[in-house]
Amino acid sequence: MINIEAIRSGEIKQLPGVDLEDEDLSNVDLSSINFAGANLVGTNFTGSKLNGGHLEGANLMGANLVRTDLRANLMGANLMQADLTGSDLRGSNLRGANLMAARLSEVSFAGAFLSGANLMNVNLQGVDLRGSDLRGANLTGANLKGADLSRVDLQGALLSEANLEEADLRGANLAGANLRSANLLCAELEGANLSGVDLDRACVVGTVVSEMVL
Repeated sequence: MINIEAIRSGEIKQLPGVDLEDEDLSNVDLSSINFAGANLVGTNFTGSKLNGGHLEGANLMGANLVRTDLRANLMGANLMQADLTGSDLRGSNLRGANLMAARLSEVSFAGAFLSGANLMNVNLQGVDLRGSDLRGANLTGANLKGADLSRVDLQGALLSEANLEEADLRGANLAGANLRSANLLCAELEGANLSGVDLDRACVVGTVVSEMVL
């Protein structure tokens, strides 16, 4: 039997593979906790601190992570349908993570590692992704309207049918990316690397592409 109060008080930090489905761990300092491979489906972490934590391979499907400090290792984690509204994911390791249908409004992904992550059809409108690593990520159909993607590495990323209207892609690396049928209306691409990019049927009306790298 897991002692939830011992977890909340910080007495227990090593909990790899633990089953805490639907538990309430809101507004708790869980810094440096080890939840690797844990079952955290539907768990409530609202307002909690998980910075420095180990959540690689954890199942956070449907978890409540509103305003949570998630500057942690989430490599391969399942965040499908999780609510991350207003959470801090700056510099987080999200390589290979599944974020399909996650709520991501007001999230900061600045400097995060998202290579190979599944962000298909997610709403990232206006989100801060500055300097993040999105190599090979699946952003098919994603809404990135007005998002800050400056200096982002999107090499080989899938962005077909994505909405990049008014997105800031200055200095971004889009080499080999798939932008088929993407909406780049009024996007900023100064200094971007577009070598080998697929822009077939993409909307580039009003797009600023001066000094781009071909």
